Amino acid sequence: MNTCPACAEQIPDDVATCPHCDVSIYEYAPGERRGAGGRKTSMLLIVGLIIAGMLGFLVVCGGIPAALLLPAVQQAREAARRSQCKNNLKQISLALHNYHDQYGTLPPAMVADKDGKPMHSWRVLILPYLGEQSLYKDYDFSEPWDGPNNSRLLTRMPTVYACPSNPTTGTNTAYAGVFGEHCVFRAAGPIGISAITDGTSNTLMVGEVAKAGIPWMKPEDIDIKIQPVLGSAGGFSSFHAGGVQFVMCDGSVHFLNLSLPQQTVDALYTRDGNEKVGDF
Repeated sequence: MNTCPACAEQIPDDVATCPHCDVSIYEYAPGERRGAGGRKTSMLLIVGLIIAGMLGFLVVCGGIPAALLLPAVQQAREAARRSQCKNNLKQISLALHNYHDQYGTLPPAMVADKDGKPMHSWRVLILPYLGEQSLYKDYDFSEPWDGPNNSRLLTRMPTVYACPSNPTTGTNTAYAGVFGEHCVFRAAGPIGISAITDGTSNTLMVGEVAKAGIPWMKPEDIDIKIQPVLGSAGGFSSFHAGGVQFVMCDGSVHFLNLSLPQQTVDALYTRDGNEKVGDF
């Protein structure tokens, strides 16, 4: 007598198919026998389908398991969106540095006309360094950002200027420069990296502006004298809970907690204040 390898029942020596489970003993024979791998794969597939069906039943009919799973899924999605937002800031920083490599300075906060009226934003000036040469070519620098031709380009906002956590961005940028007399972006004109005497790793360059409502081509940024507080509606704010993401002048991205002391935030805003920044 032999033992059936499938059901472990005793079967006669000369029987090829088990009378108890109707399985060919050759399918369970060692490696040289045919069908073993296919049988195991089929069994695993059946088990997988059964488990999937049970989980589906629990999620659909159980109520409580679905409620427990949902927060974890939402957290994973938000983590992915925050990571993409961080990558956007890195790309913007790289474009700014490539502009610096070509012209010897970072782009000016704005380009003004002969009367001093703001005409064009640095976000337009760095388009070629973001792979947006066609959009840059279509932009007319002889008219303001909201002129007849340029206003039609608002809907072509590059995705790098949109935070993935905001489904209703439209034509508003999710990122703006830190603007002020002693900041990277200032009214007096562009600066070079050498003017950042506080150190590029201690100076904020561009941050999130979830609530500011700034059209991406508009020559407008966050004036730290007017909006110094993180999280304020007209200042630096984020769709990511608890803080605001900034890219520093060295290209690193940091998430500044809303509870960070204002003194530390103010020190990070300036490029030449010689303040003691501390931990952030």
